[in-house]
Amino acid sequence: MKKNSIKNERINAEVQRALSRIIREEVKDPRIPVMVSVTQCKVAPDLKTCKAYISILGDETARTECHAALKSAAGFIRHGLAGSLNMRITPEITFIMDDSIQYGVEMSQKIDEVMARQNAESAAAGEGTDEQTDAEETGCAE
Repeated sequence: MKKNSIKNERINAEVQRALSRIIREEVKDPRIPVMVSVTQCKVAPDLKTCKAYISILGDETARTECHAALKSAAGFIRHGLAGSLNMRITPEITFIMDDSIQYGVEMSQKIDEVMARQNAESAAAGEGTDEQTDAEETGCAE
């Protein structure tokens, strides 16, 4: 099976959907927060391994605890994956932390800060130019 074949993409999507359901509904570890999402799954063409990219909203300690909890529950999650998917081989799962969502939120906040600063500067600079424009329109320029 080719690496980027349609079949492999379908398998990746099904594994991602099943993993997110298993983590959300079946894993009862208190170290795993509610806001855990499986952003992407990459199953190897031979179906023996799977890289699951996990995004966790929270601070660094919550992320490391959740990663440790997922690593310790990997066997249970794999067993649940075998029961929910009809595959000849159930892949071994490697959990990888994905910081793209948190990075996107931080970039969005920085853009909002810059836009607010620009709007404040243009409003402050615009007040003096508006008075000059009004004076020129009425012919009362000094």
